[in-house]
Formats: sequence, structure tokens, C-alpha cells
Amino acid sequence: MDLEIKNKLFLVTGASSGFGYAILKRLVEEDALVIAVARNAEKMEKAAKELGSNVEILAGDVTQSKTMDEILVKIGKRALSGALINAAGPPAKSFLETVMSDWDESYLNLLRWKVEISKKLIPLFEIEKYGRLLFIESASVKQPMDNLVLSTSLRLAVVGFVKTMANELASKGITANILAPGYHMTDAVDRIFKKKSELSGIRYDEAKTALIESIPVKTIGLPDDISVLAIWLLSPSSRFVTGETISVDGGSIKNIFG
Repeated sequence: MDLEIKNKLFLVTGASSGFGYAILKRLVEEDALVIAVARNAEKMEKAAKELGSNVEILAGDVTQSKTMDEILVKIGKRALSGALINAAGPPAKSFLETVMSDWDESYLNLLRWKVEISKKLIPLFEIEKYGRLLFIESASVKQPMDNLVLSTSLRLAVVGFVKTMANELASKGITANILAPGYHMTDAVDRIFKKKSELSGIRYDEAKTALIESIPVKTIGLPDDISVLAIWLLSPSSRFVTGETISVDGGSIKNIFG
């Protein structure tokens, strides 16, 4: 299937590992051009070397206004086709473990910067009367998960603003969607295994096995399991899909509209 993204320019944040890297790799395989952003300069240089000249790297913290402005300079006068909005989540904690500074940091790291970068990118899409915004959040916005109260609460706010924003942008050729991954083998899920081990008094491998057994497909997801759907949502083919929060979770969400 031709996704019509060859030589089109995309932005991928959180690009050095996990979902970000998997989606970056898929875009490059489709001959797209990508500005890849992450904090770890060494990892970004390695990614550029592995993936070739279609990748332009920018080492910086995307949650900061300074890095966002550097992204705009990097884009310049080129047409931006789409952006993957993605970054690491907060620590795994129960509600009673949290302190107010956890909530303040989670607001900044999970919600505020996504609003700001959306406001900076949308004018570029409006010029072209075309654009794709895709956010990586969590299946916990549909079914809360143990020890993810910070993630669940602030990501629900992201779902609210993206849904509202998508409705406002729909007539302008711009779509905005959310992917809500369940348990995939990433650093974030590794933290959950460790937390479950700590709270249950069981070994790490036992905690991991128990969690995997709770997934209906009886296996944990990989970052690649989300990347194919992601690049479709970033392509022209997804023109009739907007304002959606789509679970990729091996069947873990139990409600009818999972």
C-alpha cells in the first residue's frame, strides 16, 4: 500500500527509543523525511547513522519552549505533513504515594507542552490546508491501571483538549488523533513491572509473567505493534479519522468501546 508520504516532512518527538524510535524507523522505510527530537544527543546521532540521510536530528527537551522554537527553525519554510507528539511519562505511583510536586511536574510533562507545541505547529498546517497530529498517550485513559494515577489523570486532560481541537480543525484538512497503548515492552512498562514486584513482594520476573498473563493475547506488545497504525494515521489515507483515541492493547480494555 502506498501511503503517499515519500519525501514528505514529519516531526517525531521522543524519537530515541520505544514508540518514537519505532515510528521514526517506519517513516524512513516509507522514504519520508523526518526531524527527530529527543534529549539524548548520543542516541540521536546513533539513530541518524542507522537510518540514513532522511533523518535530521535535534537534541533537546521537547517539553521546553526553547526546543520547540528550535524545531520551528529546523522546519523553516518547508511544508510539514505531520507530527508525532510523544515523550516519557511520569513515575509509577499510587494516589496516596503522590505529593503535590508530582502533580505539578506531571502537568508540565504530560499536558502543558503538548498544548504549546500544538499551538506552534497548527499555523504551519493551516498554510498548507493539510496536516496530521498524532499523540501517544496510554490505554489507562480508558481503563485505569494500578499505580498510574499521574499518567491517567493528566493524559485524560490531553484526550479532552485533542478531541476539542480536532473538531475545530476538521474543516481545515487537519486531523488530530491519539494512540493509547497498553502493555508494550518499553522503559515505561519496565517501571510498572518493578513497581508491581516491590508492592507485591515478588520477584521481577514473576511480576512480569503475571502481568503478561493478564493480557488476553497472552503476550506483551512491542513498539513495532503500534508503528504501522501510527504511520497510517500520519498519512493522507487517514483523512476521515479524527478526534479518535485508539487502543492498541492486546484486548486488555474490557469496555464495549475499548
